[in-house]
Amino acid sequence: MLSWDDFNTEEATSAPQPAPAAPPKAPQPESAAASESAAAPETDAVKAAREALEELDVAPGLEELEMGAQRIEVDDKRMINCRADLNQLVPFKYDWAWQKYLDGCANHWMPQEVNMTADIALWKSQDGLTEDERRIVKRSLGYFSTADSLVANNLVLAIYRLITNPECRQYILRQAFEEAIHTHAYQYCIESLGMDEAEIFNMYRELPSVAAKAAWSLKHTQTLGDPTFTTGTPETDQELLRNLVAFYAVTEGIFFYCGFSQILSMGRRNKMTGVAEQFQYILRDESMHLNFGIDVINQIKLENPHLWTEDFQKEVTQMIVEGAELEIQYARDSMPRGVLGMNAASMEEYLHFIANRRLAQLGLKEQYPGAQNPYPWMSEIMDLRKEKNFFETRVIEYQTGGALSWD
Repeated sequence: MLSWDDFNTEEATSAPQPAPAAPPKAPQPESAAASESAAAPETDAVKAAREALEELDVAPGLEELEMGAQRIEVDDKRMINCRADLNQLVPFKYDWAWQKYLDGCANHWMPQEVNMTADIALWKSQDGLTEDERRIVKRSLGYFSTADSLVANNLVLAIYRLITNPECRQYILRQAFEEAIHTHAYQYCIESLGMDEAEIFNMYRELPSVAAKAAWSLKHTQTLGDPTFTTGTPETDQELLRNLVAFYAVTEGIFFYCGFSQILSMGRRNKMTGVAEQFQYILRDESMHLNFGIDVINQIKLENPHLWTEDFQKEVTQMIVEGAELEIQYARDSMPRGVLGMNAASMEEYLHFIANRRLAQLGLKEQYPGAQNPYPWMSEIMDLRKEKNFFETRVIEYQTGGALSWD
């Protein structure tokens, strides 16, 4: 690699000198050059560009904001229906949102970092897994491979546009990227194990228990997915809240828990450890997604108490109970017999416990009195402060931008 020491004076004087350059042409008289420039015709494109720039609106989309307006203050910011400039990230109003963005960045991982060798051998072995265990792996990958795409679509096409706070939008962008990583991880598992990709990815259209969950989530995307949908009235603001409850509190907060606990229980028994490790990373991401969504919902309630009517609370309560009942149906389908130290009855108890937690987080009354957690080890995995460092098992060094080769 060259350094400035390579260019010392002695080397420069001893180096062979280049042949003298040909004498430059005589400069053109200034008056002649000016006259030639003035004579150059103006093309249609140049003329059109100049005319367009003369009419340029310096503040498009900023509504009532004008050049020279006062700088943004913290009190100008709101979670929805904010008229302040969304391009100004600071000053922060919701420090928790920015911290979650930083935590998400610190939690970065890629699917290829997980060694799948043992999983491939076990999956291909004739007696490595029982039929019930194979059923669980297929069902989990079949649902999740589509579910995270549905969540990502909702974030990109609806939520990001309607949440009017820049630090929250920053986290939403990070979450959307993580959803892409999750879909990549499921594809990586499916491909590594040599599964029928068409069967797994199309399961949400073929298997009733998987299709029901996907259909329930999609139902709450349709209205907000319309690019003409806007908030600003009690009705439309409540529609946004329904979407947030559906995707954060139910889809990510309930629908994921049966499959996660099944796969992680398998990993605890030293089976499909690569798939289980992928799910550990994903669970860590999803735990942050859930907490972020709950915080956003509660902040909207705080800033817009007129939305949180008694009737609307009943509606949200029913949504969460519906989510629990759908996940119980999925548990019965994916686990018709006892397996991996769990069965449909204990999973039903666990989902009642999870539904109660979601209701409590939203300030609503629990609907399953006395429900307990039959899988306490899941609480240990979800408690990020107590969980092991998953990344100590990486098999590939993560490269920072400065370490990449651009050859």
